[in-house]
Amino acid sequence: MAELRGNCEDRFSKVRAVLAASLDSDDVGASAAVFVDGEPVVDLWGGYVDPGRTKAWDRDTITTVWSTTKTMTALCALVLADRGELDLDAPVAAYWPEFAAAGKENTLVRHLLGHTAGLPDFTGPIAVEDLFDWPAVTARLAAQAPAWEPGTAGGYHSVTFGFLVGEVVRRVTGCTLGTFFAEEVAGPLGADFHIGLAAEHDHRVAPLIPDPQGDKPPGFLVGVSDSYSEAWRRAEVPAINGYGNARSVAAVQSALVGGGLLSAAGAERVFEEQFHGEDRVLGAQMRYGLGYRLEGRTCSWGGWGGSVVLVDAENRLVVAYVMNQVLWDGGYDRGLGVVMAAYDGITG
Repeated sequence: MAELRGNCEDRFSKVRAVLAASLDSDDVGASAAVFVDGEPVVDLWGGYVDPGRTKAWDRDTITTVWSTTKTMTALCALVLADRGELDLDAPVAAYWPEFAAAGKENTLVRHLLGHTAGLPDFTGPIAVEDLFDWPAVTARLAAQAPAWEPGTAGGYHSVTFGFLVGEVVRRVTGCTLGTFFAEEVAGPLGADFHIGLAAEHDHRVAPLIPDPQGDKPPGFLVGVSDSYSEAWRRAEVPAINGYGNARSVAAVQSALVGGGLLSAAGAERVFEEQFHGEDRVLGAQMRYGLGYRLEGRTCSWGGWGGSVVLVDAENRLVVAYVMNQVLWDGGYDRGLGVVMAAYDGITG
């Protein structure tokens, strides 16, 4: 059985077993964390940073978590709303006047968070390198016409989400999304999560390992190899290029269940339903709250290839899983296994 390091309360021993089994099969390096009432009860890691299995995954190893980053971006907006600095029912153009172009004058801030803004993708060709130019990409979105009347349908804003919410945060605070997150969210919580990675952390990064099927599926804008560049690490692409591990992901998202930063009412807002139906992009039934997928009293999201975080408001539980091996088919089964094992510790 794979060797794991870290801490795990006895009642969550199944999480340890599930993570070890995953490292013995599909995973190369991975971490799992469980927080209850804002306190860590599981913090485990194991495996390797490299596919040759020569360098161990350490306590402070971090990696790209893809769209799990969206939960961090959404939390920034929720924090500002809780402080009374951002009105989620206001038009986006109240903060970002240029956004009123092309029929978007009635688009609300909550439409951005709920994937109902009608800007799920960019009109016209775009390259990965274009994502690193914040002024240009946000100006492009401000000028773009929505694919549907904002607020009337849902469609996953896979890359645009971070620029849309991030530009509103920038207009409200004067800080980039990554700076606001570092100073007002990760910093106060002592969480090792980054949107825009400083060079001093490069040595801790576990490069993602592509799926055996290739660098990216057909139609994807960004592939695993794109995450290897220095430009990628330094840029802020707040929908997809956050860096962290399971501990830091769970620590931040514990803010929704009494882990600091938010009032009880402010945290509850995540459950305000924005859309429930067939997602026009994913082609699946989805229920979106303010930045998260909803199911019962849980809110969650995952990153391409397998990372995941789930917050259970009723049990005041947060579970996170982060890995370096990207898997297209069944990639989320690993994280789901960790989540179900955590529930065994709560109910067993």
